[in-house]
Amino acid sequence: MNRSALLKLCAPWPGVVSDVKWGEVLVHSVAGRMFLTCPDDPRPVCFSFKVPDDHFLALTEQPGIIPAPYSARLKWVRVTEPRRYGDAWLAERIRESYELIGAKLPKKTRQTLGLA
Repeated sequence: MNRSALLKLCAPWPGVVSDVKWGEVLVHSVAGRMFLTCPDDPRPVCFSFKVPDDHFLALTEQPGIIPAPYSARLKWVRVTEPRRYGDAWLAERIRESYELIGAKLPKKTRQTLGLA
């Protein structure tokens, strides 16, 4: 899954905004809260996203998945070798991240976005 595929995947979801932060990181957010990040450069893509707390250790034991730098304490993982995993599996994990972050939004915001 490359950056354009990530943009195409996330763009239709309610409240999603994608922009470059810190000069080099493509960030996908819902109502201002990040749920997916990836370097904005031409090298092979790697990306980070939030996972359920109870899945964190199991996922980080898999090849090509590590605790996300600076965000591991928040239960974020970094997929360093996305080719090891199918696009459908990755898309499910990213959607799950979107939903986890969306669930933490204020009730009124969730209702406005159709997430409640």
